[in-house]
Amino acid sequence: MGMTDPIADMLTRIRNAGMAKHAKLDIPSSNVKVAIAEVLKSLGYIKNFKMISDDLQGVLRVYLKYDENNNSVIHEITRVSKPGRRNYVGCDEIPRIKNGLGAAILSTSKGVLDDVAAREAQIGGEVICTVW
Repeated sequence: MGMTDPIADMLTRIRNAGMAKHAKLDIPSSNVKVAIAEVLKSLGYIKNFKMISDDLQGVLRVYLKYDENNNSVIHEITRVSKPGRRNYVGCDEIPRIKNGLGAAILSTSKGVLDDVAAREAQIGGEVICTVW
């Protein structure tokens, strides 16, 4: 039987690897997961990521980022829109996370964007997760 929420699984793997101080982690790949990883990298929450192809769906390898005290840069990463309850917002309703210190990641008609880019483009969408 398949997984009901693969994005929540990705976020949980990132959260757990950060708490365990792992340098990298492997996640089963999908286009949405790669787009989320691109946003996390552009915001500076992860060092890098790369796609590893195999005979199945592929693997997304994420390299985590730590500060000078070896604490994870990601303090909290939570799923907002779930398969049982989707959370859509308009461009004027995009949440501000920790008064701008964090970020919301949205799935929009222009692709997966962070909250600042979505406000600039004046488009809303589905709030995938929040991170700070």
